[in-house]
Amino acid sequence: MFDGTIKTFEMLKRPDTLQIIVVRGPQILLVEDEQPGHGPRIHFPGGRADEGDGDWLTGAQRELREETGLVCKNWKLLDVQQPVIKIEWFAPIYLATDIIAGHEQQLDPGGEKIIMQWHEFDDVRKRVLSGQEQMMQYLLPFFNRVKTLGQLLALPDFEGKQTER
Repeated sequence: MFDGTIKTFEMLKRPDTLQIIVVRGPQILLVEDEQPGHGPRIHFPGGRADEGDGDWLTGAQRELREETGLVCKNWKLLDVQQPVIKIEWFAPIYLATDIIAGHEQQLDPGGEKIIMQWHEFDDVRKRVLSGQEQMMQYLLPFFNRVKTLGQLLALPDFEGKQTER
């Protein structure tokens, strides 16, 4: 502490959540996801980073392939959000472009329904900024800064690094 004393603060920890912004021409991919016990939800493709992934990029590529069947040639880490300060939980945001393959989805049997939806950038941005989609709320700071598809595509790689935790 500032006065030299020591105090313990507790913090929760949860798996990181990968978010993928897939761009195809002028459109952005959203998915409508329905799982048992939850109604349909609209969000970007992505999901939890698995321990076996090794790193965020491998996890993001796996999640995109499982949820959509898509494989993209170019990947860029755009940003990393920490949605809740008191939780060790990070949400890396990737940009994926140049779709090179499409396969069948690899959904959890009996536990997932995912429908792909392509939307114009402005529509996606408005949806995120509206705050109505709970699963996209931690992308608010990102989309407050990024106002056009051109800006999104021109963003530099995120400057930071993933550390062992």
